[in-house]
Amino acid sequence: MKKTVLAFSRITPPMAERLRQDFNVIVPDPKNGDIAAQFDEALPEAHGLIGAGRKLGEAQLKGAAKLEVVSSVSVGYDNYDVAYLSERGIALTNTPDVLTESTADLGFSLIMSSARRVAELDAWTKAGNWKATVAPSHFGSDVHGKTLGIVGAGNIGAAIARRGKLGFNMPVLYSGNSRKPALEQELGARFVSLETLLAEADFVCLVVPLSAQTKHLIGAEQLKQMKRSAFLINISRGPVVDEAALVEALQNGTIRGAGLDVYEKEPLSESPLFSLSNAVTLPHVGSATAETREAMANRAIDNLRAALLGERPQDLVNPQVWK
Repeated sequence: MKKTVLAFSRITPPMAERLRQDFNVIVPDPKNGDIAAQFDEALPEAHGLIGAGRKLGEAQLKGAAKLEVVSSVSVGYDNYDVAYLSERGIALTNTPDVLTESTADLGFSLIMSSARRVAELDAWTKAGNWKATVAPSHFGSDVHGKTLGIVGAGNIGAAIARRGKLGFNMPVLYSGNSRKPALEQELGARFVSLETLLAEADFVCLVVPLSAQTKHLIGAEQLKQMKRSAFLINISRGPVVDEAALVEALQNGTIRGAGLDVYEKEPLSESPLFSLSNAVTLPHVGSATAETREAMANRAIDNLRAALLGERPQDLVNPQVWK
Protein backbone atom coordinates (compact mmCIF):
# COMPACT_ATOMS: atom_id res chain seq x y z
CA MET A 1 0.00 0.00 0.00
CA LYS A 2 1.30 3.44 -0.94
CA LYS A 3 2.13 5.93 1.79
CA THR A 4 0.45 9.35 1.77
CA VAL A 5 2.21 12.66 1.18
CA LEU A 6 0.59 15.98 2.05
CA ALA A 7 2.09 18.83 -0.02
CA PHE A 8 1.20 22.23 1.41
CA SER A 9 3.25 24.70 -0.67
CA ARG A 10 5.91 25.20 -3.35
CA ILE A 11 5.00 22.03 -5.22
CA THR A 12 3.97 22.38 -8.88
CA PRO A 13 1.62 19.95 -10.67
CA PRO A 14 4.55 18.21 -12.48
CA MET A 15 6.30 17.74 -9.13
CA ALA A 16 3.13 16.33 -7.59
CA GLU A 17 2.95 13.88 -10.49
CA ARG A 18 6.52 12.84 -9.79
CA LEU A 19 5.57 12.08 -6.18
CA ARG A 20 2.51 10.11 -7.33
CA GLN A 21 4.80 7.52 -8.88
CA ASP A 22 5.48 6.25 -5.36
CA PHE A 23 2.88 7.82 -3.05
CA ASN A 24 -0.69 8.97 -2.66
CA VAL A 25 -0.42 12.75 -2.88
CA ILE A 26 -2.79 15.31 -1.38
CA VAL A 27 -2.41 18.95 -2.45
CA PRO A 28 -4.82 21.39 -0.79
CA ASP A 29 -6.51 23.53 -3.43
CA PRO A 30 -8.15 26.93 -2.78
CA LYS A 31 -10.83 25.96 -5.31
CA ASN A 32 -11.98 23.35 -2.81
CA GLY A 33 -12.35 25.71 0.13
CA ASP A 34 -10.17 26.74 3.02
CA ILE A 35 -6.55 25.58 2.59
CA ALA A 36 -5.92 25.28 6.33
CA ALA A 37 -9.02 23.14 6.81
CA GLN A 38 -7.97 20.82 3.98
CA PHE A 39 -4.52 20.49 5.54
CA ASP A 40 -5.94 19.64 8.95
CA GLU A 41 -8.35 17.11 7.46
CA ALA A 42 -5.61 15.29 5.54
CA LEU A 43 -2.97 15.44 8.28
CA PRO A 44 -3.95 12.27 10.22
CA GLU A 45 -3.33 10.14 7.11
CA ALA A 46 -0.04 11.76 6.12
CA HIS A 47 3.22 9.83 6.34
CA GLY A 48 5.15 12.76 4.88
CA LEU A 49 4.75 16.52 4.65
CA ILE A 50 6.44 18.73 2.06
CA GLY A 51 6.36 22.50 1.72
CA ALA A 52 7.52 25.68 3.44
CA GLY A 53 6.27 28.63 5.43
CA ARG A 54 4.07 26.71 7.88
CA LYS A 55 4.77 26.57 11.61
CA LEU A 56 4.87 22.95 12.70
CA GLY A 57 5.16 21.78 16.30
CA GLU A 58 3.21 19.83 18.89
CA ALA A 59 0.07 21.97 18.60
CA GLN A 60 -0.11 21.48 14.84
CA LEU A 61 1.05 17.86 14.62
CA LYS A 62 -0.38 16.05 17.64
CA GLY A 63 -3.01 14.47 15.37
CA ALA A 64 -0.46 13.35 12.78
CA ALA A 65 -0.07 9.82 14.14
CA LYS A 66 1.44 8.35 10.96
CA LEU A 67 3.94 11.12 10.26
CA GLU A 68 7.49 9.98 9.45
CA VAL A 69 9.13 12.95 7.74
CA VAL A 70 8.76 16.69 7.21
CA SER A 71 10.59 17.81 4.07
CA SER A 72 11.02 21.56 4.10
CA VAL A 73 11.52 23.42 0.82
CA SER A 74 13.88 25.86 2.52
CA VAL A 75 17.28 26.16 4.15
CA GLY A 76 16.05 27.74 7.38
CA TYR A 77 14.03 25.56 9.76
CA ASP A 78 13.08 27.98 12.53
CA ASN A 79 9.38 27.35 11.75
CA TYR A 80 9.74 23.79 13.00
CA ASP A 81 9.96 22.51 16.57
CA VAL A 82 13.00 20.32 15.98
CA ALA A 83 13.05 19.00 19.56
CA TYR A 84 9.43 17.86 19.30
CA LEU A 85 9.95 16.24 15.90
CA SER A 86 13.05 14.45 17.18
CA GLU A 87 11.24 13.27 20.30
CA ARG A 88 8.63 11.66 18.09
CA GLY A 89 11.24 10.20 15.75
CA ILE A 90 10.06 12.33 12.83
CA ALA A 91 12.82 13.20 10.37
CA LEU A 92 13.19 16.84 9.31
CA THR A 93 15.00 17.69 6.10
CA ASN A 94 15.84 20.98 4.39
CA THR A 95 17.39 22.15 1.11
CA PRO A 96 20.85 23.63 1.68
CA ASP A 97 23.34 24.53 -1.07
CA VAL A 98 20.89 24.82 -3.98
CA LEU A 99 19.92 28.40 -3.12
CA THR A 100 23.36 29.69 -2.13
CA GLU A 101 24.20 31.61 -5.28
CA SER A 102 20.71 33.04 -5.86
CA THR A 103 20.48 34.29 -2.28
CA ALA A 104 23.97 35.76 -2.52
CA ASP A 105 22.90 37.57 -5.71
CA LEU A 106 19.96 39.04 -3.82
CA GLY A 107 22.16 40.05 -0.90
CA PHE A 108 24.57 41.87 -3.15
CA SER A 109 21.73 43.52 -5.03
CA LEU A 110 20.59 44.98 -1.69
CA ILE A 111 24.10 46.31 -1.13
CA MET A 112 24.09 47.94 -4.56
CA SER A 113 20.54 49.28 -4.45
CA SER A 114 20.95 50.68 -0.93
CA ALA A 115 24.25 52.40 -1.69
CA ARG A 116 23.17 53.83 -5.04
CA ARG A 117 19.61 54.59 -3.87
CA VAL A 118 18.13 52.60 -6.75
CA ALA A 119 14.58 52.14 -5.46
CA GLU A 120 14.35 55.68 -4.10
CA LEU A 121 15.59 57.34 -7.30
CA ASP A 122 13.50 55.04 -9.50
CA ALA A 123 10.37 56.25 -7.69
CA TRP A 124 11.62 59.87 -7.81
CA THR A 125 12.19 59.64 -11.57
CA LYS A 126 8.83 58.01 -12.28
CA ALA A 127 7.12 60.73 -10.24
CA GLY A 128 8.35 63.27 -12.81
CA ASN A 129 10.89 64.96 -10.55
CA TRP A 130 13.86 64.74 -12.93
CA LYS A 131 13.78 68.23 -14.37
CA ALA A 132 17.49 69.08 -14.15
CA THR A 133 20.83 67.48 -13.33
CA VAL A 134 20.62 65.70 -9.98
CA ALA A 135 21.91 67.61 -6.99
CA PRO A 136 24.31 66.35 -4.27
CA SER A 137 21.25 65.60 -2.16
CA HIS A 138 20.59 62.68 -4.51
CA PHE A 139 24.13 61.32 -4.57
CA GLY A 140 24.69 57.74 -3.45
CA SER A 141 27.70 55.95 -2.01
CA ASP A 142 30.41 53.96 -3.77
CA VAL A 143 30.50 50.22 -3.31
CA HIS A 144 33.82 49.33 -4.91
CA GLY A 145 36.73 49.41 -2.50
CA LYS A 146 34.52 49.74 0.58
CA THR A 147 34.80 47.31 3.51
CA LEU A 148 32.33 44.45 3.48
CA GLY A 149 31.42 42.85 6.81
CA ILE A 150 29.83 39.40 6.78
CA VAL A 151 28.13 38.28 9.99
CA GLY A 152 27.90 34.52 9.58
CA ALA A 153 30.29 33.29 6.90
CA GLY A 154 28.55 30.08 5.91
CA ASN A 155 27.97 29.16 2.27
CA ILE A 156 25.81 32.19 1.48
CA GLY A 157 28.00 34.60 3.44
CA ALA A 158 31.10 33.29 1.66
CA ALA A 159 29.38 33.68 -1.72
CA ILE A 160 28.58 37.32 -0.95
CA ALA A 161 32.15 37.85 0.20
CA ARG A 162 33.43 36.52 -3.15
CA ARG A 163 31.20 38.91 -5.05
CA GLY A 164 32.50 41.80 -2.98
CA LYS A 165 36.19 40.94 -3.10
CA LEU A 166 36.53 39.58 -6.62
CA GLY A 167 34.00 41.83 -8.31
CA PHE A 168 34.32 45.10 -6.37
CA ASN A 169 37.74 44.90 -4.70
CA MET A 170 36.16 45.13 -1.24
CA PRO A 171 38.22 44.17 1.82
CA VAL A 172 36.26 41.48 3.68
CA LEU A 173 35.75 41.16 7.42
CA TYR A 174 33.76 38.30 8.91
CA SER A 175 32.57 37.22 12.33
CA GLY A 176 31.00 34.02 13.55
CA ASN A 177 31.45 30.96 15.69
CA SER A 178 34.59 29.73 13.96
CA ARG A 179 37.36 30.80 11.61
CA LYS A 180 37.22 29.91 7.93
CA PRO A 181 40.85 29.36 6.84
CA ALA A 182 39.86 28.61 3.24
CA LEU A 183 37.98 31.91 2.99
CA GLU A 184 40.91 33.78 4.50
CA GLN A 185 43.29 32.20 2.02
CA GLU A 186 41.00 32.72 -0.99
CA LEU A 187 39.91 36.29 -0.31
CA GLY A 188 42.24 37.64 2.36
CA ALA A 189 39.23 37.88 4.66
CA ARG A 190 39.87 38.84 8.29
CA PHE A 191 38.18 37.07 11.20
CA VAL A 192 37.18 39.72 13.76
CA SER A 193 34.81 40.20 16.65
CA LEU A 194 31.31 41.46 15.94
CA GLU A 195 32.21 44.72 17.66
CA THR A 196 35.20 45.26 15.37
CA LEU A 197 33.18 44.35 12.30
CA LEU A 198 30.43 46.81 13.18
CA ALA A 199 32.94 49.60 13.76
CA GLU A 200 34.95 49.07 10.56
CA ALA A 201 32.55 47.79 7.89
CA ASP A 202 30.84 50.06 5.38
CA PHE A 203 28.31 47.31 4.66
CA VAL A 204 27.23 44.94 7.43
CA CYS A 205 25.58 41.89 5.89
CA LEU A 206 23.68 39.51 8.19
CA VAL A 207 23.67 35.87 7.10
CA VAL A 208 23.16 33.98 10.37
CA PRO A 209 20.49 31.41 11.22
CA LEU A 210 17.84 32.43 13.73
CA SER A 211 18.37 30.99 17.20
CA ALA A 212 18.07 32.06 20.81
CA GLN A 213 21.63 33.39 20.51
CA THR A 214 21.03 35.42 17.35
CA LYS A 215 17.60 36.88 18.12
CA HIS A 216 18.07 40.69 18.25
CA LEU A 217 21.77 40.20 17.61
CA ILE A 218 21.61 43.69 16.13
CA GLY A 219 19.87 46.19 18.39
CA ALA A 220 20.21 49.83 19.33
CA GLU A 221 23.64 49.34 20.92
CA GLN A 222 25.06 47.54 17.89
CA LEU A 223 23.61 50.07 15.45
CA LYS A 224 25.36 52.85 17.36
CA GLN A 225 28.65 51.00 16.93
CA MET A 226 28.34 51.22 13.14
CA LYS A 227 29.63 54.09 11.04
CA ARG A 228 27.08 56.80 10.34
CA SER A 229 27.88 56.22 6.65
CA ALA A 230 27.30 52.45 6.89
CA PHE A 231 24.51 50.24 5.56
CA LEU A 232 22.88 47.25 7.24
CA ILE A 233 21.85 44.37 4.96
CA ASN A 234 19.65 41.59 6.33
CA ILE A 235 18.96 38.44 4.30
CA SER A 236 18.95 36.04 7.26
CA ARG A 237 15.82 36.19 9.42
CA GLY A 238 13.88 39.24 10.56
CA PRO A 239 14.18 38.71 14.33
CA VAL A 240 17.98 38.83 14.07
CA VAL A 241 17.43 42.61 14.04
CA ASP A 242 15.49 44.66 16.58
CA GLU A 243 13.24 46.27 13.98
CA ALA A 244 12.07 49.15 16.19
CA ALA A 245 15.69 50.04 16.94
CA LEU A 246 16.53 49.90 13.24
CA VAL A 247 13.66 52.22 12.33
CA GLU A 248 14.89 54.71 14.93
CA ALA A 249 18.47 54.45 13.68
CA LEU A 250 17.38 55.10 10.09
CA GLN A 251 15.21 58.03 11.12
CA ASN A 252 17.96 59.60 13.24
CA GLY A 253 20.83 59.04 10.81
CA THR A 254 22.62 56.65 13.18
CA ILE A 255 23.38 54.64 10.01
CA ARG A 256 22.99 55.72 6.41
CA GLY A 257 20.65 53.05 5.16
CA ALA A 258 19.41 49.47 5.16
CA GLY A 259 18.58 46.78 2.64
CA LEU A 260 16.06 44.28 3.98
CA ASP A 261 14.57 41.05 2.67
CA VAL A 262 13.27 39.76 6.01
CA TYR A 263 11.29 41.18 8.94
CA GLU A 264 10.22 40.36 12.47
CA LYS A 265 6.65 39.76 11.27
CA GLU A 266 5.96 38.33 7.83
CA PRO A 267 4.19 38.98 5.56
CA LEU A 268 4.53 42.70 6.23
CA SER A 269 1.74 44.94 4.92
CA GLU A 270 2.32 47.99 7.12
CA SER A 271 5.55 49.27 8.64
CA PRO A 272 7.34 52.54 9.50
CA LEU A 273 10.08 51.21 7.21
CA PHE A 274 7.87 51.87 4.19
CA SER A 275 8.01 55.63 4.72
CA LEU A 276 11.80 55.71 4.96
CA SER A 277 13.63 56.58 1.75
CA ASN A 278 16.85 55.08 3.14
CA ALA A 279 15.36 51.60 3.56
CA VAL A 280 15.09 49.17 0.63
CA THR A 281 12.36 46.66 1.48
CA LEU A 282 11.87 43.39 -0.40
CA PRO A 283 9.28 40.66 0.35
CA HIS A 284 11.56 37.77 1.44
CA VAL A 285 12.68 36.80 -2.05
CA GLY A 286 16.23 35.57 -1.41
CA SER A 287 15.63 32.25 -3.18
CA ALA A 288 12.75 33.41 -5.37
CA THR A 289 13.98 32.67 -8.86
CA ALA A 290 12.27 30.13 -11.07
CA GLU A 291 15.43 28.06 -11.39
CA THR A 292 16.26 28.00 -7.68
CA ARG A 293 12.74 27.30 -6.43
CA GLU A 294 12.50 24.37 -8.84
CA ALA A 295 15.85 23.05 -7.65
CA MET A 296 14.78 23.44 -4.01
CA ALA A 297 11.52 21.60 -4.59
CA ASN A 298 13.26 18.76 -6.40
CA ARG A 299 15.82 18.47 -3.59
CA ALA A 300 12.97 18.36 -1.06
CA ILE A 301 11.22 15.66 -3.10
CA ASP A 302 14.44 13.62 -3.17
CA ASN A 303 14.70 13.91 0.62
CA LEU A 304 11.06 12.97 1.12
CA ARG A 305 11.20 9.97 -1.22
CA ALA A 306 14.34 8.66 0.43
CA ALA A 307 12.90 8.88 3.93
CA LEU A 308 9.58 7.25 3.06
CA LEU A 309 11.26 4.49 1.05
CA GLY A 310 13.60 3.63 3.90
CA GLU A 311 16.75 5.33 2.61
CA ARG A 312 18.71 7.95 4.55
CA PRO A 313 17.85 11.44 3.21
CA GLN A 314 20.72 13.62 2.05
CA ASP A 315 19.78 16.64 4.17
CA LEU A 316 18.75 15.51 7.64
CA VAL A 317 18.40 18.34 10.15
CA ASN A 318 17.99 15.87 13.04
CA PRO A 319 20.17 12.88 12.09
CA GLN A 320 19.72 11.33 15.53
CA VAL A 321 16.27 10.10 14.52
CA TRP A 322 17.63 7.97 11.67
CA LYS A 323 18.37 4.40 12.63
